[in-house]
Amino acid sequence: MNALLFVATVLIWGTTWIAIAMQVGPVPVLVSVFYRFAVAALVLLAGLALAGRLRLPGARDWPWIGAQALCLFGMNFICFYSAAAYLPSGVISVIFSLATLFNAVNARIFFGERIAPRAVLASILGVSGLALLLGPQAAGASGAMGAGTIRGIGLACLGTMLFSLGNMVSRRNSAAGISPLQANGWGMACGALYLSALIALTGTPMVAPPDARYLWAMLYLAVVGSVIGFTTYLMMVARIGSARAAYATVLFPIVALLLSTAYEGYAWHWQAVVGLGLALAGNLVMFSRPRAGRAVPA
Repeated sequence: MNALLFVATVLIWGTTWIAIAMQVGPVPVLVSVFYRFAVAALVLLAGLALAGRLRLPGARDWPWIGAQALCLFGMNFICFYSAAAYLPSGVISVIFSLATLFNAVNARIFFGERIAPRAVLASILGVSGLALLLGPQAAGASGAMGAGTIRGIGLACLGTMLFSLGNMVSRRNSAAGISPLQANGWGMACGALYLSALIALTGTPMVAPPDARYLWAMLYLAVVGSVIGFTTYLMMVARIGSARAAYATVLFPIVALLLSTAYEGYAWHWQAVVGLGLALAGNLVMFSRPRAGRAVPA
C-alpha cells in the first residue's frame, strides 16, 4: 500500500505540469487558475460534507486561511501558468522541486529554525543544477526568446517562493488544530473568490473552455492534481512520515521532463542531464536525515 501511494503521488505530481501547459493559450491565465480551484474546492468540500467531516474554521483562523489561499491556491499558480508560456513544463517542475530550499530559509525567518549544513550543500547543488539545466536555453537564444526564458525563470522562482510561504502558513494552521484537508478545502474556495475578484477588477474576459483537450486538462488538474494528489500525499505522510514521503519531490521532475520531451519537444543536452542530476541530488541531500514536520504539498 505504501509503495502504491508513493507511485501514485509521483505520477500525479509529475503529470500536472504538462496539463498546465495544455491550458496555455486562448483562455487567460486568471480564468484558467480560477476554473481549477473553483472545481477543486467544490469537489473537496462536497466530499468532506458527504463524509460528515466538514467544519467551519473559527473567526480568528479565517485571515490565515485567506493567506494560505493567496500563496497556495492563487498567486503562485498565476506565476506557474504564466511561466508555462516561456519554459517547457518539465523545467518548471525542476524549479518547483527546489521548494524545500525555500522552506529552509523561510522556516529560519518565521520560526527561528536553524539552517542545517546539509541545506547549504543542497542549495549549492540545486542552484548549480538549475544553472546547467537552464543555461544553454537562456544563453543560446537572443532577443525576445532570451528575454522570455529569463522571464519564465523569474516567474517560476516567484511561484515557488509563494508556495513556500504558503507552507509556512499551512504549518501555522496545522498547529492551530485545522486539519490539512479542511484548510485546503476552504483555502481553495477562498482562492477561487480571490481570482474571481481579480478577473472582475482587471476586466479579464471569462473565456469558456475552448475544446475537449483544455477541458480534460482542467478537470485533471482540479480533481486529480489538486484533490486526489493531495489526499494520496496526506495518506502517505500518515503511514510513513512526512520526511520519507517528501522523497516524491526527487522523482516527479523526471516524470515531468519525460512528458515534456514527448509532448513539447524538450531537447536534452549533456548540461541538462548533469543539471537534473545535481538538482535531484540537492533534494536527496535535503532529506538525508529525516525530520518530522517537513511538508511538501501536492
